[in-house]
Amino acid sequence: MVLYDLRMLDVPRLRLLRAVVATGSIRAAAAALDYTPSAVSQQLALLQRETGLRLFDRVGRGIEPTVAGRTLAAEAESLFEALNRVEGVVGDLRLGRVGRLSIAYFSSIGATWLPPVVAALMAEFPELRLDLRMMELHAATDSTAAADVDISIFVERPGTEYSPLHQVRRLVDDPYLVVVRDCDPLAGLTEVPLAALAEERWVDNDLNHGACRQVLLAACAEAGFSPRFSVETHDYHTAIPFVATGIGITVIPELGIGELPAGLTAIPVVAPAPVRHVSVAVKKSIGEHPAVRRVLELLEARVPAVAGR
Repeated sequence: MVLYDLRMLDVPRLRLLRAVVATGSIRAAAAALDYTPSAVSQQLALLQRETGLRLFDRVGRGIEPTVAGRTLAAEAESLFEALNRVEGVVGDLRLGRVGRLSIAYFSSIGATWLPPVVAALMAEFPELRLDLRMMELHAATDSTAAADVDISIFVERPGTEYSPLHQVRRLVDDPYLVVVRDCDPLAGLTEVPLAALAEERWVDNDLNHGACRQVLLAACAEAGFSPRFSVETHDYHTAIPFVATGIGITVIPELGIGELPAGLTAIPVVAPAPVRHVSVAVKKSIGEHPAVRRVLELLEARVPAVAGR
């Protein structure tokens, strides 16, 4: 008896799967897509039944995507990119909108810089259709690889050659800080040499092995060691509570830290000082569009507050 039919895969459930894999939790995906956590759990259970695959494992009170779950989420990307393009055309034709603008971003920028930028654009260009895409959901290794993205905010990778169809400019240099408990001897320092963290237990905060992690690992190698990761988490905000338990320390770019819980402190890391370079890439063909120029103005307005810290 056939228990599942791949022709009957439900697109909204695939979208939920993609969001849960990207965010690392049902609760975060539910908040991002305006679902309740219980509704997300129910839909994922139905998707597992549809596919005949185990997509998640229970880990404590949370879940962990299986290899099958991650693979299905990754393979679904081309489907959603195509759907986004078709939906954009249909919506613009139906409503007579004057244009569409797609912005790709990564999580810590999405949590800090993007909300006021989007709010300003919606107020100033009410007929503009905005398509926001979290960069971690794309397989591209740099911002310009996705041909259908108009503006990409990304972390530079050393040696990357960018498309001649894009104009790339750096926004800010974002240094890394070590997050420790207030009772840690390191908490009394104004700067922490990276080599001083060689014997510490580390809480990993980037299982995607992306550009941000590569910057940190390269600096550690220059300091003569490889971090001892005791716990693996998916993102900065998950890693920080683990530090509060005393399990270890974590090293995070300053823009990704946000407001620390009581009992924790963050200290700049030096000698060498790892720094991620945040840049923006814009399609040259739309560089003069008023909305595009306004996005760049709004982004660059955020830089003095960061650079002047």
